[in-house]
Amino acid sequence: MHTMSVARTDQQPGGAGRVLRFPLVWMLVGTVGVGAVSALSSNGSPVLAVVGALAAIAVYWAVMRYVARRSTPEIARSRAGGQALLGIGLGAVFITISMLMVISEFSFTTASGSVMATVASIAAVQFGAAVTEELLFRGLLLQALERLWGSWVALAISAVLFGVVHLANPGATLWTGFAIAVEAGVLMGAAFLWLRSIWAVVGLHFAWNTIEGLLGVPVSGHTSPGLLIAEPTGPELLTGGQFGFEGSIIPVIVSLLFVLPMLIAAHKRGNLVPMRRR
Repeated sequence: MHTMSVARTDQQPGGAGRVLRFPLVWMLVGTVGVGAVSALSSNGSPVLAVVGALAAIAVYWAVMRYVARRSTPEIARSRAGGQALLGIGLGAVFITISMLMVISEFSFTTASGSVMATVASIAAVQFGAAVTEELLFRGLLLQALERLWGSWVALAISAVLFGVVHLANPGATLWTGFAIAVEAGVLMGAAFLWLRSIWAVVGLHFAWNTIEGLLGVPVSGHTSPGLLIAEPTGPELLTGGQFGFEGSIIPVIVSLLFVLPMLIAAHKRGNLVPMRRR
C-alpha cells in the first residue's frame, strides 16, 4: 500500500504559537490573504489574473510556513508539472463525457475574433480563478477542517460551502448551488484527498472551466466570448440554461462516477484522516 503523509506541523509551539497554529486560525489568515489577492486581480485582465494566481501561491506558502508552521507537500514544485497535467486530463475527460451526453441539446455557431487571443484570454482568466479557488477551498478550508474532524467531515463541509459561495453568481438558484457542491466541491475534494496535490485539482478545475469557456457555454453564470457561441435548446435540467452547464444534472451524475474510485484510491493510499475523538 502506498501511503502519502498529510503535511506535518514543525516544531513545538509556545503560547502565541499554539493560537496561530490552531487550524481555524491559519485557515482564516490564509483566506484573508489569498482572498485579498484574488479580489485585487479579478477585474478580468488576463495578465493580472496570472500575476494574481502566482501571488496567491506565495501568500499561501507564507501563511503555511510562518503562521501554521507546517510543511507544504501539496504545492511541492517537484510534483507540479506531472500533477497539473494529470488534473488537466481528468478535467478534460470529465467535461467532455458530460458535454457529449447532451450535445444535441445545444446549438453552436462560430464566434468572430482572433482564435489565439480568445484562447489565451480564457486560459489566463480561468487559470487565475482555478488557483485562487483551490488554494482557498482545498488548500486552506479542507485541510484545516480535516485536522479538526477528519477527512469525511472536511470533504462534506468544504463541498457545501463551495456550493454556497456560488449562490452569489448570476442566475444561481438553490439547485445550481447543490449541483456545484456535488459535481465540483465533492469531486475536487475527492481528487485532492486521492492525490494530495493542489496542482492536480487546479488542473482539473482549469480544464473544466476553460473547455466550457471555449465552447461558449457560461461558466457558473459568467459568460465570456469563446471560440463558439452556445445556445441551449433542450430542457434546462439537461443544459443548465443560462447559468451554464454546472446547472445540468448530467455532470452531477458523472461526477459521482469519478468520486467513488478516487475515494477508494485515497483510502488505499492511507490519505484519509480519521475523525478524532475529543
